[in-house]
Amino acid sequence: MPTRCALIGMPGAGKSTAGRQVARRLQLPFIDMDQLLEERLGCRIRDYFEQHGEAAFRAHEAALLAELADAPGPMLLSPGGGIVLREDNRAALRRGFAPVLYLRASPDELFRRLRHDRSRPLLQTPDPLARLRELYRVRDPLYREVASHVIETGRPTLQSLVGMVLMQLELAPGAAAP
Repeated sequence: MPTRCALIGMPGAGKSTAGRQVARRLQLPFIDMDQLLEERLGCRIRDYFEQHGEAAFRAHEAALLAELADAPGPMLLSPGGGIVLREDNRAALRRGFAPVLYLRASPDELFRRLRHDRSRPLLQTPDPLARLRELYRVRDPLYREVASHVIETGRPTLQSLVGMVLMQLELAPGAAAP
């Protein structure tokens, strides 16, 4: 069973929720990059976006991912949805984690899950569904480029999503070693 793996995907795909349960079941440390970034930045990501902009946030995100990719030891990583936008981040994911599982959900499904969520800065627009569709159009090919496997999340229960992730991890070759 791999001991250094990552779950990638759009906001609302289940990376953090399922990841915590998978990590608990496998007795792996769980790293939620957004949570860790908020601790390091000293504020919520939404507030940081408003004060400093997306580019400044993405620079902090990239530095943290590089640090985690090169850190020794087991972990299950849940990066933010935009992690794949930079080539160096995609390389760090490939270098430091195996497998990288893409939790894929359609923009319509993501909207259903996130329509009341006010904490996600990129979705604070007059038309969040259109924004999700645009983010998906840009990011889906990048997630697929990095992922060793795609898990279609659709509308499973949390338990079945956790089961799908565990099954893919059981089938995966050994862990990546930085």
